[in-house]
Amino acid sequence: MLNMEVIQPDTNNWNLRLYVAGQTPKSLTAFSNLKKICEEHLAGRYTIQVIDLLECPELAEGDQIMAIPTVVRHLPPPVKKLIGDLANSERVLIGLDLRPKGQSI
Repeated sequence: MLNMEVIQPDTNNWNLRLYVAGQTPKSLTAFSNLKKICEEHLAGRYTIQVIDLLECPELAEGDQIMAIPTVVRHLPPPVKKLIGDLANSERVLIGLDLRPKGQSI
């Protein structure tokens, strides 16, 4: 599997986990969409950890993952979850409690 983990400097503000099952088109799209949104709104202040449930299925229980792909925001609290390929950027911004560019986060 390709190493899809992206770590940016100064990552103490936003900690995101993306749960996938292999390199399916939907999983790759979700990663690409999440990375694009993070670069646009959180540049230099985030980590994305990709967890492949085909390799580590036991990790799904900790975050109560019922569908994939799912992104889980651990930091900043509270924990937030979004399911799907994250193509609707407005939904992702609202779901992760991000504000549109130009407004403070």
